[in-house]
Amino acid sequence: MDEIRSFNSFSSVEDGPRLYRELADWYPLLTPVEDYVEEAAFYRRLFETHCRRPPRTLLDLGSGGGHNAAHLKAALSCTLVDLAPAMLEVSRRLNPECAHIRGDMRSVRLGRVFDCVLVHDAVSYMASRSDLAGAVATAFAHTAPGGIALFQPDFVAETFEPGVETGGSDAGGRGLRYLEWRWIPEPNGKTYVTDMAYLLRDESGAVEVFHDRHVMGLFPKAAWLEQIAAAGFEPIAIPFEHSSRSNTGHEVFLGLRPAPAAGD
Repeated sequence: MDEIRSFNSFSSVEDGPRLYRELADWYPLLTPVEDYVEEAAFYRRLFETHCRRPPRTLLDLGSGGGHNAAHLKAALSCTLVDLAPAMLEVSRRLNPECAHIRGDMRSVRLGRVFDCVLVHDAVSYMASRSDLAGAVATAFAHTAPGGIALFQPDFVAETFEPGVETGGSDAGGRGLRYLEWRWIPEPNGKTYVTDMAYLLRDESGAVEVFHDRHVMGLFPKAAWLEQIAAAGFEPIAIPFEHSSRSNTGHEVFLGLRPAPAAGD
């Protein structure tokens, strides 16, 4: 068996999953940008509903290929941060009007605050409590008073289910199909593994097959709320409104940064 390691535990992205390195150019075929319309609309509603200041700026931590930002940038001025240079390049092509910065969500400091901070499924790579605490602290450091941070892990301990999914798409004469296999390596473990098999067909019709391993943190809901509160936020859990997750009990977590008291 391959050694089980977490992408975000590496000091160098060169050791991370291949999807974010030499296969990054295929990422738009794995999850096409149009698939994010419903998700991004849900995030925007939460920002508009819960932000205690006019939501005009957004920091996207772990922005990946920029697919959420592609749908949010019409309403919010977006700054995108990711650890992987190849993924930032994918996003720059899609979102040339957005600022792109290389950084680690556990430690990056930009010296400014934003009305809204989005930490979507990349936060699942926080495979230890200390990593998660670092990511939440980064979000707090960049959330303006009265602003909001949104955390979207793929699973918490209470909702995780081992399983298999398939998908992919075609564009520009190329095609990608994948098989995703989720499992827990140890009983009552604090992480789960997602093994990915990719079949990549290029313009000539030649097909290559690659295996990739992703290790994700698996924490109970209470741990998420505790970490968000410990950073200084007011924590809230909200049901995730998405057609792919209906009736699953899946939730997103909000961190509301208190606004200054009157007269402060």
